[in-house]
Amino acid sequence: MEKKVIKKVLILTTGFGEGHNSAARSLREALELVLPEAQIEVLDLFESPYGRLNTLVKKAHLGVVRYAPTLWQGIYSLLDHASFADSGIGGLTRLRVALGEVLRVTQPDCVVSTYPAYAAIIKELFRDHCEKPFRFVTIVTDSISVNAAWHRASSDVFVVANEPTAAVLRAAGADAASIHPLGSPVSSQFAAPESVPLPLNEDGPIKLLYVINHGKKKYGKVLDRLLENDRVHLTITTGRDPELKAELQDRFRDYRDRVQVLGWTNQMPALMLSHHALIGKAGGAIVQEAIAARCPLIINQIIPGQETGNARLVEQLGLGAVAERNREVPELIADAFGKRAKLWHEWRANLAKVSRPDDALRIAELVLAQCDDAGDWSKFGPGSVKILSNSATRATGVPAAPAIVDGAAASQALLCDFHMHSDYSDGKLSVRELVDFYGVRGFHCICITDHLTDPRRLVGKLSKLSRLVLAESQVGEYFDVLERERRRAWSKYGMLVLSGIEFNKDGLTKKSSAHLLGIDMQMPIASALDLPETIAQLHAQGALAVASHPHVFKSDWGKNTLFLWENQDEFAPLLDAWEIANRNDIFAPVGLKRMPFIANSDFHKPRDIYSWKTLLHCERHPDAIKDCIRRNEHVAITLYREGGLLPFTARSAREMEAPEKVAHRLPAAILLQTVNG
Repeated sequence: MEKKVIKKVLILTTGFGEGHNSAARSLREALELVLPEAQIEVLDLFESPYGRLNTLVKKAHLGVVRYAPTLWQGIYSLLDHASFADSGIGGLTRLRVALGEVLRVTQPDCVVSTYPAYAAIIKELFRDHCEKPFRFVTIVTDSISVNAAWHRASSDVFVVANEPTAAVLRAAGADAASIHPLGSPVSSQFAAPESVPLPLNEDGPIKLLYVINHGKKKYGKVLDRLLENDRVHLTITTGRDPELKAELQDRFRDYRDRVQVLGWTNQMPALMLSHHALIGKAGGAIVQEAIAARCPLIINQIIPGQETGNARLVEQLGLGAVAERNREVPELIADAFGKRAKLWHEWRANLAKVSRPDDALRIAELVLAQCDDAGDWSKFGPGSVKILSNSATRATGVPAAPAIVDGAAASQALLCDFHMHSDYSDGKLSVRELVDFYGVRGFHCICITDHLTDPRRLVGKLSKLSRLVLAESQVGEYFDVLERERRRAWSKYGMLVLSGIEFNKDGLTKKSSAHLLGIDMQMPIASALDLPETIAQLHAQGALAVASHPHVFKSDWGKNTLFLWENQDEFAPLLDAWEIANRNDIFAPVGLKRMPFIANSDFHKPRDIYSWKTLLHCERHPDAIKDCIRRNEHVAITLYREGGLLPFTARSAREMEAPEKVAHRLPAAILLQTVNG
């Protein structure tokens, strides 16, 4: 029987603007739906080689865009100039090395770029070859006003959002046959059968989604004026700005029946579909998502350069309106919904004509078709491509995912990690990225446990003014996302994903502070409960209650949380297990007391993978796993080790450390077992 060839797709993005990342994530999601067995990875290669410099440059870029748009317009024009752009590419040596290394190790069939700089780097890498061993696809994330950096370097395929943008590329000299106006990759949630736009009842509420962007300080009076219309109901998103969120919640405390204030959220598709209009900036991602949701737009901010064309598209196609100044927004809303909402109905009808919520699926099909035309990597040995000859690799490939098995199968050795944090609290990776990060490494079971603080405590009140904990308003969304990823993880990796929370009961001293893990939770639990009541509610839904890092940290800095340990007589009968190892620490007193135990990474960033883990011998099923831990039988701990080059399996290679760098910090143990990823 002929061996099935697995298609490999590498998607390159960057954090310079959320539109690039949004397109990359949506395309990956679509590729997994179209061809689940494909190997797909999304990478920001600016993170790894440039480290802190990359972070500083991104912050500077964001600051200029927000507070000095005229200056940014000048910079944008320089980037549009050929001689300046070409000289700039010559200085990206580290990026060339990183990209060359990744290409050499992963040998993708198709490379997709959602950021223009990668095309020039690939051109430089393969300048002495008549062909590349892979197909190259560029996804242009803006409409009409397209910087020349997008098309200055050739691409096998240019995917653009619409015909007006395709005309711009053709006029600029790009190969017409390579240009495909297939739309823009947006979340597959828009294409779900149940995803229909909210109808407008003649005398019913007018639901407005107001997306506040930094740099727009005069929002308060505009919001007040919008609420003068008794029919208006507002949902306001503030992003990762907890101070602004708290300020608005206080400002509109008397309008709680008509105003909802949200912080950061990954539920924008659902919000757009459940509102009659969106008020926000002319970003490439938000405009295309609104089109997919058939949600009319009122644009109140335009970043000169790349966003100018997005605003022009909205006006040309009659999809909404553009406010010259933010104070014009209330009048535009009044015009749209006045006279029986005649203008709004026109906008909704125009959106229905151009909306294609399944664009990402059609782009995914094109990308997978390109894989069939990939070249032969065997022609490109070491040193045959410039830059690669000077860089050594430590890997031969990516760990294979485990086969999907029946959850009721016989007992087996299960590699588990029950304590990790996503970007819903203070983790570096999203929930989806965590699932992929652990899935490709062959883990059998993980539990995602973002922080939830007790609002009655001073530390809890202060924590809510940061973006480092799970917001109460997002707990429902958090559980929905975990459930969706649970299904995907089992289908793709045969890996169990359990829902959890780390309940932070922080006092002013280490002996008054406790962190409690809820593992395999079926539903949220209120944060303002005492520990015994929290434990009782966890047990009522079949979840485990585990004492998190109950003893003194030695090898890593960390906040000591000793309350549960100091009150063992009360809590030992209530708890299912204690962490005997956390990150690189072993808490010997837990073992000496013969407490039931597990070991976890307390994962926040990729290098935390090199830490203590739990090994269970039981069936790969949540109930069997929990029963094994409760009985404290067939439970072992192990140090996780993984060799090899990491960029293809980690979002940030910079944050990953080689095993030998971690090993010297780890304490000796009674028995250390190495697990290869």
